[in-house]
Amino acid sequence: MNEKRLETFTIEQEDANIRLDTFLADVYPDLSRSYIQKQIKSGNVTVNNTLQKPSYTLKTDDTVCATLDKAAADFIEPQSIPLNIAYEDPCMLVINKPAGMLTHPTSTEKTNTLVNALLYYTNGKLSDCNGAFRPGIVHRLDRNTSGLLMIAKDNTTYDFLKKQMQEHAIEKKYYAVVCGNIEEESGTINKPISRHKTRPEKMAVAEDGKPSITHYKVIERFGTHTFIDINLETGRTHQIRVHMSSIKHPVVNDTLYGAPKIPVKTSEQVLESYSLRFISPYDNAEHIVKIDFDDDIIKTLNYLRSKK
Repeated sequence: MNEKRLETFTIEQEDANIRLDTFLADVYPDLSRSYIQKQIKSGNVTVNNTLQKPSYTLKTDDTVCATLDKAAADFIEPQSIPLNIAYEDPCMLVINKPAGMLTHPTSTEKTNTLVNALLYYTNGKLSDCNGAFRPGIVHRLDRNTSGLLMIAKDNTTYDFLKKQMQEHAIEKKYYAVVCGNIEEESGTINKPISRHKTRPEKMAVAEDGKPSITHYKVIERFGTHTFIDINLETGRTHQIRVHMSSIKHPVVNDTLYGAPKIPVKTSEQVLESYSLRFISPYDNAEHIVKIDFDDDIIKTLNYLRSKK
């Protein structure tokens, strides 16, 4: 008989404004959408202790309780994939994720993700607060965004780091090359973001969205493009990509948000998470972790400098 097990999820900002069945299909990629919808209708899933339809739109801080058949979904293959470890202590890791790598398995891709590599490296000793398919994952980066990610080895650490994120106590900085010449030396984009109304793979600026604030400053200008340093005050899904596109300066090669391609082969958007400042529960001390430019940044800057 297939095992059923109760799991509870608190909806984070990045998962708000999507359907309940869509969220569970992402959490349990080995379970079909039709099976998940049937379980929701049968009362095996609640939101805030209340039965909801599969189409229910999730909100930040909703509590989802699911009792589903997870026999097939319980196993994620640990894989011996090299990890670029930027920081490690007994409680947590900071990984430099390469562009092109998924953070965790999905319904269509279950191997070669960061989670597969983490399970092998830690022998499975990771926080399980974020569900069976996201062990240790405190926050995510898009597949084609490279850079620093925090990983929790246990549930106490996960809660400690999540609280810092909710209180905006973690500093996250990015490099990006964007289209067009940004006239001012620095600026702030303060526009709410929610999931796109008709294209669920996208986010969009919307009056009913979550508050979202992006600070930026110019590092180098190329006339047709600008190299910028970004400090995120909030951490919405696709925030930098949406905000820069909204002011007519989309990230280079980010075709999803309207950027034209340049003749430089990159993983997609030229965007890197290069700096994290946080407090680790291991020593209760502040740590600043930084990395150098990734290959996409280097290739793009070299190309643009050659055109000056």
